[in-house]
Amino acid sequence: MPRDIPVGNGSLLVNFDCEYQLRDLYWPHVGQENHTAGHPFRFGVWVEGRFHWIDEEGWERSLDYVHDTLVTEVNLRHPELALNLVCRDAVDFHENLYLRQVVVENEKDRHREVRLFFSHDFHISGHTIGDTAYYEPERLAVFHYKGRRWFMVNGARNVNGEWKLGVDQWAAGVKEMDGKEGTWRDAEDGQLSGNPVAQGSVDSTIALHLDVPAKGQATAWYWIAVGSHFKEVTRINRSVRRKGPMTFLERTCDYWNLWSTKELEGLETLPENLCHLYRRSLLILRTQIDNEGAIIAANDFDITRFGRDTYSYMWPRDGALVSAALIDAGYSEVTRRFFEFCHDVITEEGYLLHKYNPDGSLASSWHPWYVDGRKQLPVQEDATALVLWALWRHFDRFLDIEFIKPHYRGLVMRAAEWMVEYRDPDSGLPQSSWNLWEEQRGVHAWTVGATWAGLQAAANFSQSFGEEELTARYRAAADEISAGAEAHLWGSEKGCFSRTIIKRTDGTWEKDRTMDASLTGLWYFGMFDPADPRIVSTMEQMRERLWVKTDVGGMARYENDRYHQVSRDTNTVPGNPWFVCTLWLAQWQIGAAQTSADLEPALEILNWAVEHALPSGAMAEQVHPYSNEPLSVSPLTWSQATLVTAVQQYLTRAAELS
Repeated sequence: MPRDIPVGNGSLLVNFDCEYQLRDLYWPHVGQENHTAGHPFRFGVWVEGRFHWIDEEGWERSLDYVHDTLVTEVNLRHPELALNLVCRDAVDFHENLYLRQVVVENEKDRHREVRLFFSHDFHISGHTIGDTAYYEPERLAVFHYKGRRWFMVNGARNVNGEWKLGVDQWAAGVKEMDGKEGTWRDAEDGQLSGNPVAQGSVDSTIALHLDVPAKGQATAWYWIAVGSHFKEVTRINRSVRRKGPMTFLERTCDYWNLWSTKELEGLETLPENLCHLYRRSLLILRTQIDNEGAIIAANDFDITRFGRDTYSYMWPRDGALVSAALIDAGYSEVTRRFFEFCHDVITEEGYLLHKYNPDGSLASSWHPWYVDGRKQLPVQEDATALVLWALWRHFDRFLDIEFIKPHYRGLVMRAAEWMVEYRDPDSGLPQSSWNLWEEQRGVHAWTVGATWAGLQAAANFSQSFGEEELTARYRAAADEISAGAEAHLWGSEKGCFSRTIIKRTDGTWEKDRTMDASLTGLWYFGMFDPADPRIVSTMEQMRERLWVKTDVGGMARYENDRYHQVSRDTNTVPGNPWFVCTLWLAQWQIGAAQTSADLEPALEILNWAVEHALPSGAMAEQVHPYSNEPLSVSPLTWSQATLVTAVQQYLTRAAELS
């Protein structure tokens, strides 16, 4: 189930599903640890003896954000209950505090008591062994803790014009044992047991009672303070009580509005809905980036049902491409930390491995070190190369000399020397590694283009630092790679490049001519001009063979893509539409444009992205080719970043052609 409206501050990340259930709570890193393990924190309403959880049928839901902020704007209306709830959620931009404002509107012409119930299905640090939940009467609050992970749940509501702090009802109980479902079931009669403590596999539920006048409204506040010990969460709670929760909501709203609108030059020339998605993409990107530098691919925990693993990792390639988008948009602070992260984790030999946890430790991988009786590097070479490519873009944009200096030898030169040496001696091409999609080993068009760009970036750095011999060495290696691509990847008989070639034992090359959107890498990083006739021929064939021929449209990854495959009619649906691949087509059209009129097809694709994103602006990895429902993870950080990059490229090219 997609995560429609993530909110976070780079340390604490909270995700909601399409039914407005809180589903993920990550801390102290974005993507690490998920203290819900994907289980829902339920939200329910009792009025006049009737109870409904908000994930049930009967609710009319609208999930969005306050304009240009990371504060949600959610409307929940239940016609049978004659209630409308207006909710705003935020994670404070500075404190590890999640809070929600709930305005209850009474559509009846009589006064009514409305009880709001909030359940907490914590799996602290991802499991339920050794958790504790208890009610504390001095602060009228509920605590959950295990080791150095503490969560304090509290609330407030307006009573006769004055704010009353603390919860009205509570219950702590056992779940997932002996058939027990949890205290949320206890809430459904409108009355909680008041059990004060539970240990082991536990949950809790609290209630806030509101007196809502006829045709009037009442407001409740609910918050969770997060920290490593009791004193930390109670300090945050005291701050909320002293300053008032509205202070935190408003300051967070102001902060993110300032952050998202700091560089908007040129956007006024675009359709407003595209401008909105651009700014929303920047904000969603920021929720997926840890304050210590890891740019996380996605944090939708439901993907664990597919492969018992998540996307909550830092893939260096994804991080580099996201960094490039942020650099284009003018956000140097975030990208600095990413490059520092990469410097910390790069191997002594000069390559980056498959993926990393947000804390910098090595993450899970399916790439082997040992194949057919010999050692094999489990790498995707484009991941190492693109970090250098993005780092040069950072330097070129911001001229951040003192930042670059400590990374020059330990990151740039180390990676460049490895890329120079890790090549086939006959062709000059990179040696075999895993492809962009992590499914095939060989010499890939995308990786060839990325490695060329990484070496050119290294040459630019060495030239800037006055090391001419290194510059010549890196330029020569890049030239040999581009010559090898022309000699071995281009197929004149098909008028198209091969996506992958594999060297046989006799020195000849086996060619994989499957049409693949990753052929984009040949021009994306500058090795070929987008208007090169060979690129034009390849991209036109790609558009014809990979465009999804349904009302949804969009570009597939490659022919007969089976990842989350929906249809076996591959003539109509070669694969599910991916936002990234579809936007690559727009970027090629932008790069190849010779007149302003040539940009129109690209603008149509940018508008396609607007139309197929969720109403909140979240963009999934892929969408259903017939229904447009999000598939795989949502949001995918790479999807949002590609939209940002494409818009920036469109604005630049439009200015050049005007």
